[in-house]
Amino acid sequence: MSEIKSNNKHALVFGLISVFLIGIGFSIITPVIPFLVQPYITHPGDQAMVVTLLMSVYAVCMFFSAPVLGALSDRYGRRPILIVSLLGAAIGFFVFGIGGALWVLFAGRIIEGITGGSISTIFAYFADITPPEQRTKYFGWVSAMAGAGSIMGPTIGGLLATSFGYTAPLYFGAVIALLNMIYGFFFMPESLHAKNRLEKITPARLNPFLQLFNILSIKNLNRLLIAAFLLWVPSGSLQAIMSQFTIDTFNWKPALIGLVFSIMGFQDIISQAFIMPQLLKKLSDKHIAMLGMGAELIGYAFIATSTFAASVPLFIIGFFVFGFGDSVFGPSFNGMLSKSVDASEQGRIQGGSQSIQSLARIIGPILGGAIYVSLGHAAPAVMGVILLAAAILVLYKAKQVSAQ
Repeated sequence: MSEIKSNNKHALVFGLISVFLIGIGFSIITPVIPFLVQPYITHPGDQAMVVTLLMSVYAVCMFFSAPVLGALSDRYGRRPILIVSLLGAAIGFFVFGIGGALWVLFAGRIIEGITGGSISTIFAYFADITPPEQRTKYFGWVSAMAGAGSIMGPTIGGLLATSFGYTAPLYFGAVIALLNMIYGFFFMPESLHAKNRLEKITPARLNPFLQLFNILSIKNLNRLLIAAFLLWVPSGSLQAIMSQFTIDTFNWKPALIGLVFSIMGFQDIISQAFIMPQLLKKLSDKHIAMLGMGAELIGYAFIATSTFAASVPLFIIGFFVFGFGDSVFGPSFNGMLSKSVDASEQGRIQGGSQSIQSLARIIGPILGGAIYVSLGHAAPAVMGVILLAAAILVLYKAKQVSAQ
């Protein structure tokens, strides 16, 4: 363990840079997906569904691959898994950028999804190098760096699309992921000490459904994970449909869509720099998580109201409030999660959590796209209000149970 501690500063710098670049890479294509899909759609009403299906197929692949990547990282270390994940992201972006047919776009998303466990591996990486009592703070830093990348990503994507065409952000994302992979190959220290590694990988560790069952059976975690699932479903719906929503409701273009998507990243930086340190002094992780859920619920309410009123200011306010809630929920959730198991199980618990999140992001975009088309543009946000209310109730009950 002393060897790991001696490398902590270098590992921390690499991890934060990786998260920053991943934030850019994943968010840079957000403003242009509807425009990339449009040439392959014959009926305009089908566009929203295809956009959400592209989000869902990514989540399907992550659902099946996350337990495998988590188990492999527990057995062989975080470094090789993270490097392979970044390579997969680069290839996926490149294939998506080539396009030429709708199936090629789906192929690019599938490649990204299969190797899309890099975020869960990074959380396990940070859990390896930080003491339990400091993890929520460090996960806040991770969130802030991802937020900084997310600020730049959509804005860069929108500007590149405006200046060089809709495929330019995809190629830029591929280059970012590839450069990060190269940097990691030469400079990333391994965080998981040999004595803490899993001795062997059993078939059960690779089964996503069995991993879900096992993780949900962990005492004091099942209600937390159920609450997170209820939060992630509408969040996945919102992120998948939001570009199409702003086009249909406000007739926005890529540059403006990218600028607005940067709001959430900006919220992360402000929250982690000024708000989270104060919250951690006064509130437990569970209280902070509930605060985040409440803010997201209010954000959904504003976004739904903006649809009925055709009001851009209400939409912006709602997105700001939602972004704040998302920024404080993530670090508190991951802090509670990482503290629940020892070093040899961090990959498993993070991979299992990623599977649950992927399952929510399979259901969320498909459900959101369906009700968006059939019930109206406000329907996904209304769904968010309902499910967040249920999530708050579940986590509140978990607090009561743990206190008894």
